[in-house]
Amino acid sequence: MQHQAYQPVLPCVNKYLQYRWDKNCYEMHRNKVKSAKPTINTTPPKTYNHILVKLKTKQLEEERVSRIKRENHMLLDKMSHIMQTSGGVDCKNDYLKKRPRYSVQVWQEQWLKNLQLMENIGRYPRLYTAQGSSLPPISADRQGNVENKKTGINKHEGSADIRKEKKECDEKPTSEHKVTSSEDEA
Repeated sequence: MQHQAYQPVLPCVNKYLQYRWDKNCYEMHRNKVKSAKPTINTTPPKTYNHILVKLKTKQLEEERVSRIKRENHMLLDKMSHIMQTSGGVDCKNDYLKKRPRYSVQVWQEQWLKNLQLMENIGRYPRLYTAQGSSLPPISADRQGNVENKKTGINKHEGSADIRKEKKECDEKPTSEHKVTSSEDEA
């Protein structure tokens, strides 16, 4: 009997029908208000499992735990070994002084040997100064004969003949050389 007490805003023919229409419009309005979505999105962002789980931190933690377990196991083995044996603590420090692995005398001998080898394979004799060499001083005369001052041995005695022949070849006059041309051959 509410329709009899209902006073419509606009004039109407039937108060009962107007009441039902207005009531339906009001219910539709209430449903729209209930189902209305906000214009601003205030929902939290989507969460992804691969971001939440953090596999790398889990892996690092597992590695750390396994390393700790391994170290504990090694420590337990050492402790059990101590318990099974005498278990005494050795505080002695038997330190042997290390000797150097090089010898200046050996270096000197190797250096002299290397100098001798360089002297033997060298094309020209080396001229040593008195302050920089441990080998006896060597002198050379103008013809290229090298002589050791201590021993007096000439190192190039056999090569002196070769030098003389070379010198004679250099002194030959140019007129003795025969010039050939294409006309002489024909």
